[in-house]
Amino acid sequence: MEKQDIITFEKLREKVIEYIEDEKKIELISKAYLFAFEKHFGVKRLTGEDYIQHPLNVAIILTTINADAETICAALLHDVMEDCNTTEAEIKEKFDDEIASLVVGVTKINRLNFNLDSEASTANHRKIIVGLSQDVRVIIIKLADRLHNMRTLWIKSKEQQKETAKETLDILIPIAHRLGINQIKAELEDLSLRYSKPDVYFSIVENLNKTRKERDRIVEEMVRQVSKILSDHGIENKVKGRAKSIFGIYKKLDDGKKFKEIYDLMALRVFVDSESDCYQALGILHAKYKPVPKRFKDYVAMPKTNMYQSLHTTVFGLESNIFEIQIRTPEMDEIAEKGIASHWSYKEGGKGRLQTTMEQKLQFFRSIIELKDEETGDEEFVNSVKKDVFKDTIYVFTPKGDVVELPYGSTPIDFAYKVHSQVGDKMVSAIINDSIVTLDYKLQNQDIIKIKTNPNSSGPSREWIGIAKTTQAKNKIKSFFAKVDKERDFEKGEELIAKELRTHKIPNSEFFANENIEKILKHYKLTNVEELNIAVGSGRIPVSQVVKPEFDSETKEELILKKAQSGVGIKSVSKNDIIVRGMGDLKVNIASCCLPVLGDEIVGYITKGQGINIHRITCPNVKDLEERLIDVEWNKQDNQKYVSTLIVHASENHNLLLDIISKTSHFNISVKNFNEMAKKDDYVFEISVLVEDTSNLEKFMDSVNTIKNISRVERLMR
Repeated sequence: MEKQDIITFEKLREKVIEYIEDEKKIELISKAYLFAFEKHFGVKRLTGEDYIQHPLNVAIILTTINADAETICAALLHDVMEDCNTTEAEIKEKFDDEIASLVVGVTKINRLNFNLDSEASTANHRKIIVGLSQDVRVIIIKLADRLHNMRTLWIKSKEQQKETAKETLDILIPIAHRLGINQIKAELEDLSLRYSKPDVYFSIVENLNKTRKERDRIVEEMVRQVSKILSDHGIENKVKGRAKSIFGIYKKLDDGKKFKEIYDLMALRVFVDSESDCYQALGILHAKYKPVPKRFKDYVAMPKTNMYQSLHTTVFGLESNIFEIQIRTPEMDEIAEKGIASHWSYKEGGKGRLQTTMEQKLQFFRSIIELKDEETGDEEFVNSVKKDVFKDTIYVFTPKGDVVELPYGSTPIDFAYKVHSQVGDKMVSAIINDSIVTLDYKLQNQDIIKIKTNPNSSGPSREWIGIAKTTQAKNKIKSFFAKVDKERDFEKGEELIAKELRTHKIPNSEFFANENIEKILKHYKLTNVEELNIAVGSGRIPVSQVVKPEFDSETKEELILKKAQSGVGIKSVSKNDIIVRGMGDLKVNIASCCLPVLGDEIVGYITKGQGINIHRITCPNVKDLEERLIDVEWNKQDNQKYVSTLIVHASENHNLLLDIISKTSHFNISVKNFNEMAKKDDYVFEISVLVEDTSNLEKFMDSVNTIKNISRVERLMR
């Protein structure tokens, strides 16, 4: 058992008054403590201590990043709803809406079951991440809550320890990193390693302890030397030795290094008064100590998107030991340690620069909000966030020097849509570092990107969907074409209905009469005429079924067909894979013009002397033949494969057939025929395949559509 220090409210109050001067705010925090103390009175934690110790510890952790009074109050109250049957209304009445909102947010997150292997984990991820974009303080309280729970994780079983450590590493540490809260992130990392891989953790600790005394001596002397050198050059400074985190050492060992090869175990942090002093100090130290090549990083001129600023260098220092040195101002250090939370300290006195910088640079939240706004399911959303947000990132620049954060592997298309949808839709070319590049160029760190647009551009190419890396860009391109297709289908539907009305000499006023239109809309479950036009134009509803003219008379043949269609007094007959309602021994054929497949909506057409031809209900060849159509349906008991012909559009023909055939094995599909068709602008191929049903066919088409250089896959309708 590990002994925990007892935290008193007096200790919390001492920490708070170091940076909060408003007496009313202090009183509010006292009120929250007394309310929480009363609610948790008599309750013990598994560690044996009074439960109030947990919210007090969470609040203390938050004071290290100068959390505002409302956040401290919410930290003290964060478990009262979950554990003490306290209502949101009660918190609003005792405090205010803001504090109540924070408590509710933390309560919702804490109620989630974070079993990372469960099917529900995707939805849980989504709820947490979306919570970030609503009030970041909720997740900061959650991080502090988790940190204290990790400090007392020894009380849990080994299995629970590993599960909590994995969840912390997979979900919460990446968030802490994006928020830039290094103080909390570093301790969470070390504790997660301790419980997920205890042997590795304690082995590193043992190795560090073996050399600690000697390292401490060398670091102490190096601190003295560096401080004196800078002071001699007139630079006010403060120098501290900095221990490398256990998790940081583990990552290097995990990359294949041996312990003795980790040369930056000794590190210094140098604090100076101004940005110019940072660069001056760097020059002085490089003049005294030889720098290690390719180990210099300038995050002052080019801050990270979580606002982190510092100069990093590695030098051969005292006794030829290698030292990692960070040079920064106290303000930069506050941002580095507290991240997004650092702006709490600058709310008053007109110091809004950090908050403005946060709005400009912290694109992490913008990415989440934009992804949330896309119409995606939970699983797709989470996969998108993992791919686009929690992935290795690159930092590129606009011509004006603004930083844009993108996932590794992004292209100019992703950059353009990150800037604005209109920029992406109207893009015609990209210039990277003053050179024109192709749109599939993989962006590199620190690229300067200029997007050329044309206001008269007809829009993006469908090929871009396969080139773009980010889900955001892909969805915006798909959205553009969905709108274009909708407009095209609307116009086509209008034309088809008008033509059908003229063919049957039906006046517009009669067809569009309220009673008739309402009946049609109700039958097809549509809300307005616009939707009707789109449905007809897209082929979803045949125009012949919408416009139903009355004939002057019925022929003998029509009367027979009518009887056949009604099926009165006649049993359904199965012709292998097709069930024909109300017909005898007629030959049944699959129409070669549209090649229906099990799962398609079908209709039968009675030919003269050729039996019944089975068409897709959307086939244009039967739309004007309603008088010879009868009801048919698939015989789902019959297991066989059907021929379907696909048209594939591609920009190149390199190994295309091989790539397509490799996809067939996943869907129990075989290629029957493959023909290349000549076309001016791109490559077009006609592929005949044998497939079980439409579900398999659609999955295969979607899979083929992901092959590089393929822009479109569609079923042939002759």
